[in-house]
Order: sequence, then C-alpha cells, then structure tokens
Amino acid sequence: MLSERSADRRNNTLAKLLFFPLLVATLTCNSTFAQSARQNILLICVDDLRPELNSFNASHIHSPNIDQLANSGRAFVRHYVNAPSCGPSRYTLLTGCYGPGGNQALFQRSAAIKENPTPFYPSMPKWFRDSGYATVSVGKVSHHPGGRGGKDWDEKEFPEMPGAWDAHLMPTGSWRHPRGAMHGLADGEIRGDAAEMALLQSTLGPDTTYPDGLITNEAIGQIEKLAAGEKPFFLAVGLIRPHLPFGAPKKYMSHYIDVELPPIPHPDKPQGITTWHKSGEFMRYFRDGKDPRDDAQYADEVRRHYAACVSYADAQVGRIVRALQKSAAADNTIIVLWGDHGWHLGEHSVWGKHTLFEESLHSPLIIVSTKIDQSGTQTKAMVSTDDIFPTLCELTESKIPDFAAGQSLVAQLKDPNAAGHDVVAYHRKHTTLRTETHRLILGDNGHVELYDHTADGETNNVANDQPEQVKQLTVQLEKSLSERWVE
Repeated sequence: MLSERSADRRNNTLAKLLFFPLLVATLTCNSTFAQSARQNILLICVDDLRPELNSFNASHIHSPNIDQLANSGRAFVRHYVNAPSCGPSRYTLLTGCYGPGGNQALFQRSAAIKENPTPFYPSMPKWFRDSGYATVSVGKVSHHPGGRGGKDWDEKEFPEMPGAWDAHLMPTGSWRHPRGAMHGLADGEIRGDAAEMALLQSTLGPDTTYPDGLITNEAIGQIEKLAAGEKPFFLAVGLIRPHLPFGAPKKYMSHYIDVELPPIPHPDKPQGITTWHKSGEFMRYFRDGKDPRDDAQYADEVRRHYAACVSYADAQVGRIVRALQKSAAADNTIIVLWGDHGWHLGEHSVWGKHTLFEESLHSPLIIVSTKIDQSGTQTKAMVSTDDIFPTLCELTESKIPDFAAGQSLVAQLKDPNAAGHDVVAYHRKHTTLRTETHRLILGDNGHVELYDHTADGETNNVANDQPEQVKQLTVQLEKSLSERWVE
C-alpha cells in the first residue's frame, strides 16, 4: 500500500497535471531558429486507431498504404499516448507538454491565453510558424475538427489553438458543420440522439460518402498549394475514422467478409477496482438490443466494421501520400503518421477507450525521413507522443524547445535497436507507468494495480504479491510526472 506521504505526493502531481496552464513559466516566443535544412512536415493524425495493422504485426487487416509508409520509414511498434482520450492526447501532441485530462484541454488553454498570453509556451505548430513555416491544419487535428468552438464548432472567435495555424480548415459538405461531420454517417447524416443512430453502417458509394473523403480532397489541394509556395510547410491532416460510429463505404467491408479474425485476448472483465468501464460511449448508439460482451456473433460483426473503417482511413492516407509524392515537395518532406490512442475491441470486456490498460494507450506511430537508416525495420523501443515535437525539431534542424517534455527519436531513426524509455499516462484521477516489464496503475483512493508483462500481461493484479516493486515504481511514476511540468 502507498504511504500517506506518497499518496500526497502523487495527488500533488496530479493537481499539477490538471491545472498545468496555470503553472507554466514565461517564455519569449521570438526565438531564433536554425534554418539550414528547411524540410517540410506532413503530420497525419488518425482517430481511435489501434496498432492492429500488417506493419504492426497483425495479419487480418487490409492496410496497404500505411504498411507501405512503414516500409519507407520507421514503425514504432511500442508507441504509447499520454491519455486514452482525444483531447488530452492531442494536447500533448500539439504542445509537447502534459496538460488537463479532459477533451476541453486545448480550449482551456485557449481561454487562458486569451486572458493572459504571457505565461504560455507556444504550441508545436506555432513554434514552426514563428520560424517561418506555413502552417495549415485540415480535419480533426486538435479535438474539434477544424479547430474551433461554438455550438457547431465553427465560430472563428473561438480557436482551439490561438496563433498556431495560417489556416485551419474543415470541409463539411452535406454534414453542414464540423460538429455534424465529427460523428456523421453516410450522405450528410448528423448525430442527434445517438440511441437513434446506427452503430454500424456500410453504404455503397465513393469515399466522399463519409466526411474523411472531403478532408482528404482538401488535404490534397493544400499539398499542391503549399508545395508550390516559397515557405517550408507544416501540414497537419486529421482523419476521423475509425472513430464511432463505425461507418465506411461498402467497398472497404469487402476485405473482411471471409477473413478469419483472431480470438479476442483476455475478454473477461477484470476483478476488483480498475479503470474498467461499461463502454458507455459505444453502448449509447443503436445496436438493435445486441451487446458484444455476451454475443460473440455481434462482437465479430463489430470488429469487421471497425476493420472496414481502418481500411477506409488507410485509403485516405494513401491518397494523401501519393499527392505528396507527385508534388515538388516529394523529396523534402518528413511524414509522421500518429494514432491519438488505442481502442478496446473486447479486451477486458471493454468496447472503447478511456482505460489505462495497454489497449487504450498503445497506438501506431510511423516516421518517414531521409535521416532513417535501415528503412522498413521496426523499432521495439518504448516511446511516447510527447517525443514527436523534439523529434521534428531535430529532423528540421530547428531549435528544440526547453519546455518540451519528450525525447527526440532521431536515435531510433538512425538505429532501430536504440533504447527507448518508460512512459506515463493519466485518465481522470488515475495515473500509470509502463516499463519494459510492468504496468503500474494508481488511483486517487489509494488503489493500486500492478501487472507483470513478463508473465501474463494485464490479466492478474500482483500488487499485493510484489509490494517492493509497487514502492519502487510508484517513486518512478511520481518522478516522471513531476519532470513534465515547470513551476
């Protein structure tokens, strides 16, 4: 069990995490950047994407475009996010720091900047914009597609990331506004009452039958425009699928009609108090009374629809990359593909994200750069999302900001056998540390979980059997969290 002092220290650390914007010290943003290697950056963000791809050691997923990207660069097969939710995960990606835990994290930062911009470090896109880059986002890069707030997420006076983008774009077509496109189904269907909206859908039509087709079209247009410009560019493109509801053009479902899906590992609900939940986001949609937790046939159907959404997203990645390859920027652009978190498909009897188990925190990361040695070779180094900002700075020979929490991954790009590092994450009032051998989860009520990955993964809580290991990892977790904020 944790000592009272240890619990207090952990709670203090969590308080820092939740109220990070109030703690950041002053930074002068007019930094001088090295501009000797002005490489462009193409960042592709994919929502709710599990690392269940052929290039990440799966065999049943049709993902040829992402797989080709991995073959051209480096796949980080042990990449972890800092939070199992879109908002805080993207906060860390886009700021290089750890912040509030909710989906409004970036809007909280934006509101605070509006009150007083002085105490805030620049975001990653602003860092590059201030160094002379043209910065453009298309689709869901921050939490709201298009990066704005308001009732329908389209009000210009409520930017999610002030000063970050020269343009932040979200084509909506028949979905009318970004809110409609975010949870939209085919041909302009907008979510109202989720209980009346189909969880699963497979509709005949082109890629523009669903919103990601429009996002990709806009991204391709931006590549053509930016590649012809005088400035280096930072283009971020955010795809919505495979986020709920699971709808994709019918042609992508054809890949999975006869495919044999692997068994769901550890499908039982964990014992005791955990970060397990009742899959509320998933269950709110119309399922015709079916529940994959006790209906194996329906579970199989859900998994096939999720896979179809992955293949749909993969096709959009292919279109974007091919447009880049045809452009004048083909040989001078770093490509990063990043999944904002994982997703349970029945593991631990969860259908969704929002846990601190492996399935929620493990997501794909691929980097393509001319500085990669042994392209196509995976690295098994443990890395985390906060490593992306310093990596892009080093690859472009830009100044690496002192405030960035992560470590540059150039060492792993040059040598796939280079060591990684332990990673931390948080959700609500729980925190976790993942090492090479263990996962520790701490709750604010003193609850402790310890899982041994050298034995049976995350199925048997051995905290009571290994108190010294709990004590050691608790100190390490507290230290790792405290190092990610500046008082």
